[in-house]
Amino acid sequence: MQLMPDSPLRQVALEIEAHVAEAGWDQAPRLYALVPTVDLLAREPLLAETMGIDEHVPEGSFTSIEQESLPQDVSLEDALAQMMWPEQVVGCAVVIERIMLPPEVEDDLPNDPDALLDFVASHPERQEVRLVAAVTRDGTVHSAVRARTPGDSALLEGPDLVPGLIAQLQQTLAD
Repeated sequence: MQLMPDSPLRQVALEIEAHVAEAGWDQAPRLYALVPTVDLLAREPLLAETMGIDEHVPEGSFTSIEQESLPQDVSLEDALAQMMWPEQVVGCAVVIERIMLPPEVEDDLPNDPDALLDFVASHPERQEVRLVAAVTRDGTVHSAVRARTPGDSALLEGPDLVPGLIAQLQQTLAD
């Protein structure tokens, strides 16, 4: 049963999550440019052919193009803050792994960064998750979260699961 309304952005976000999941866990962040598939076919027919994209594509669909590895000397947040996409890129997506804690422990979080790391690493309710966030220039957003354990955990989806990450991606598309 599908709970989220389907859209081209949702479809590409789910494709990206499935692609990244094939490589397992403990991966570096991955960044994708999103381009209209019809534009890719028109501008880069050989690339589209290499990618297995034919002329019969659903209207409004996107093709994700993985970007070179992100800089290792800065955080993902700092890298995104310095990034701007060219106009041909109508959207972008990122996949990252993080540790999440239940909301009820927020008041117990220490202010000291080292103490915070220790607190999170040792908390019995911590959960490793893979986050996917995708946005377009027109303001459409989609996000997905999958827990590492159990191994068959369901993919949670929605427009507002990772609002901070969504906002950072939207800034990379600002004119």
